Amino acid sequence: MSASRRLSAAVPLVAVALLLSACGIDTSGGSAGGSTAGSSVAPDISSVEPPADPREFQGVVSPLVDETDIDPVVEDPEPELPAVVTDAQGNKVTVTDTSRVLALDLYGTLSRTVFELGLGDRLVGRDTSTRFEQAADLPLVTPKGHDLSAEAILDLDPTVIISDTTLGPVDVLHQMEEAGIPVVWVESDRNLGNVGELTRMTAAALGVPEAGTLLADRIEAEVKEVTAKIAAKAPADPTDRLRTVFLYVRGTAGVYYMFGQGSGADDLIDAVGAYDVAEEIKWKGMRPVTAEGLVAAAPELVVMMTGGLESTGGVDGLLEKLPALAQTSAGRNKRIVTIDDSLILGYGPNTADVLNALAVAVIAPEALT
Repeated sequence: MSASRRLSAAVPLVAVALLLSACGIDTSGGSAGGSTAGSSVAPDISSVEPPADPREFQGVVSPLVDETDIDPVVEDPEPELPAVVTDAQGNKVTVTDTSRVLALDLYGTLSRTVFELGLGDRLVGRDTSTRFEQAADLPLVTPKGHDLSAEAILDLDPTVIISDTTLGPVDVLHQMEEAGIPVVWVESDRNLGNVGELTRMTAAALGVPEAGTLLADRIEAEVKEVTAKIAAKAPADPTDRLRTVFLYVRGTAGVYYMFGQGSGADDLIDAVGAYDVAEEIKWKGMRPVTAEGLVAAAPELVVMMTGGLESTGGVDGLLEKLPALAQTSAGRNKRIVTIDDSLILGYGPNTADVLNALAVAVIAPEALT
């Protein structure tokens, strides 16, 4: 086995856990259930007023993000080919044809990036998480949850595939390489620090590096703007912010993880005006949640995926399965924020909208009820 193949086979723990979302869970979003759930498109964070006591609110809030707002940075760009890139696994890949593109990952981030680069008409298929209106009619290559189908991919005759290790089995993509299809592997770990890099790599692989620079600059500017707005509304003293944990849950599969430092969730929690307790309790990476960990975290707020909460039967089911959580302030107040599974850790072109929606749910939840 080659070094690059060993690397791609070493799927990050987060991907292993997320792949279990294929176990009968509908990841299409929707209401998370609970006592006082609010589910609407979030207003601009600058337009809301935080309550006098942010700890008084009770219930589940599930902000929505408008995923149909596609705004290409360039209209119908002409790729400069051949494009030669060194991908995230150190492979030198030459792309000579971008007429039939597949851009596949757990979150639908890569396909949206292709649309925002102005090359959406070249996509020939989609993953389960790509559900925005402009791509909804494309054929699925992940017909069973998030499992790649070699047959479905080959039927589409792609000329280039852009993907990562968040979808599996990764051997399917190796089969595509062996079939002579260029496969460009991008970084699987997602955070606020590498969203621009991910965008530029995708654009370079498609022969439109200038469009990639424009899109990356736009995303980074939007994120900078919205984080400044959030900072203006969030409590200035970190100790006044809600103590927050991120739970990854798939109840039907018995999967209960708490995400900590270096998981991408820590970036998210900090950015939306909450207090990430992971550093305080030295919770690193993605680890199975424990009663001791929840007691130490003493959360006042839980952030999680909408489908994850649904998989437990709603907030009451979650608290029944995690009795230690029920004893915390977050559990007693059923204070949970959920957002669509494909959005929450995707870190793509709509990152600023996701941060805005979560920040409103954290800082001014009444605006969504």
